[in-house]
Amino acid sequence: MTDPAASETVPQPHDRARSVRRWFRIFAFAEAVSWGALLVAMFFKWVVQDDPHTGLEGGVPIVGPIHGVLFLAYCSLAVVAWSTFRWNLKTLALALAASIPPFFTIWFETSAERRGLLTSVADDPDPAPGVSQV
Repeated sequence: MTDPAASETVPQPHDRARSVRRWFRIFAFAEAVSWGALLVAMFFKWVVQDDPHTGLEGGVPIVGPIHGVLFLAYCSLAVVAWSTFRWNLKTLALALAASIPPFFTIWFETSAERRGLLTSVADDPDPAPGVSQV
């Protein structure tokens, strides 16, 4: 006889996919917000400030590293999502390229969600053979 409590502790593949999907969505949004915050900080440093060469950095030294960490986390999660959801290389390249222009990570995440790219193959009851995920 099997112990039902023991089977609940074993992570299932769809649980991993759900977790990756959740974290990818969170970091896509956080990366976009931090990009916006960095742009605002740079605007105040270079445009609003009378002399940007005075050494006053404003919020750039604070927001810059935060954005850097979120950028790297998003890129890492894109690679994990590529592996988890079996994206093709074109989709991975698009996910990574979306981290460069401001706010494009939200566009990519929304587009990927709409096209079903954030759903694991195990969750899809009837995956069409030979259909490329772009």
